[in-house]
Amino acid sequence: MNPKNITLAGVCLLLVSAAPPLRAQSGCASAPDAAVQCFVANAVHSNLVTLQYGMTMSQFKAYGVSVSKIVQQQPTALAVVGLASAVADALPPTNANGSANPTAQTAAVNSIVDAGIANDFITVPAETNVQHLKWFSLDLVSAMNANHGILLSPGTMLRVIDSYVVTATTSGTVNWTQANSSIAALITNFASAGLLKLPATITTAQAIQFAQSLAQITYAYRTATARTSL
Repeated sequence: MNPKNITLAGVCLLLVSAAPPLRAQSGCASAPDAAVQCFVANAVHSNLVTLQYGMTMSQFKAYGVSVSKIVQQQPTALAVVGLASAVADALPPTNANGSANPTAQTAAVNSIVDAGIANDFITVPAETNVQHLKWFSLDLVSAMNANHGILLSPGTMLRVIDSYVVTATTSGTVNWTQANSSIAALITNFASAGLLKLPATITTAQAIQFAQSLAQITYAYRTATARTSL
C-alpha cells in the first residue's frame, strides 16, 4: 500500500465496516464485510492502493476485512499504532552507514508483534490472524518511515531498554543476566512509581518479560544494521 494512503484507507475501512447496514450503494453489498471487500477492490482499481505482499485480489480483500476488524478493536489498534511509531522512530530501515536495510526493520516488527501477542499486550481480533496483524503493522511503519515532518520521539522506551543491553556488553558479548536484571528493575520501579500504568489483564511480570523480549529484538536489529546504539 502506498504509505501516503494507508491512513486514509484505514479510516475508510473503519467507516465502511462500522456503518449500519443500508441499501447497497455504488454496486457494493450492504453487509459490512462485503462492503469492505468492495471498497478494497474499488481502491485497487482506482490506484488508491496496490496489491502487496504477493497477494491475489481475493487475498487482498480478505486482508482488507482483517484490517477493518483490527481498527475496530481499540486496544489492539492502539497498541499496534504505538509500537509502529516506536519502531519507525528508533529502528529505521537503514544500516548505520545510511544504506537501506528494510529486512532488519521488518524482522523487528514481526518479532515485536509475536512478543506482544505472547505477553498479552496485543490481542488478535476475531476474524483476523497473526499474519494480517503483522502486515498491518508493517504498513503503518512504512507510512511513518515516509513522514518527514516534526515528530515526537516515541522510540524513547526502546532506546532506554536497549541502553541496558549496551551497558551489559563487553567486547561484543552481552551479559544477558545483567541486562535482564536491570530491565526487570526498571519496569518494577516504573510500575511502583506509577509511571507505568498496566491494564488489569497484564501483570508486572508480563511487562518485564515483554521488555526483555524487546531487548533481544533491538539487539538483533542493531547487529543486523551494524549500529552500536539506537
